[in-house]
Amino acid sequence: MDVRGKLTNSFHRVFEIDDLVITDEMTAKDVPGWDSLAHINLIMDVEEEFGLRFTVDDIADLKNVGEMIQMLERKLSLA
Repeated sequence: MDVRGKLTNSFHRVFEIDDLVITDEMTAKDVPGWDSLAHINLIMDVEEEFGLRFTVDDIADLKNVGEMIQMLERKLSLA
C-alpha cells in the first residue's frame, strides 16, 4: 500500500491545496490553514482513507508527518 500517496490525497482534500507535497519533516506550521479544526478534519479523513480508527494516544505525540506515516504503517501491519 502506498501510505504516502494515500496520505497526500487526504492532505489535498482537507487543505484544498492540490500541489501540496508532504515531507517527513512537515508540521502544522508549514501548511496554510492547518489549525486545530483542520487537524481534526485531517485525522477523520485519514481514518476514512485508510479504514482505521485512531486513539488519542495514537495521535497525541505525533511531531510531524513522518511520524504519522510511521504510525499508519504500524497500524496497517497489525490490521
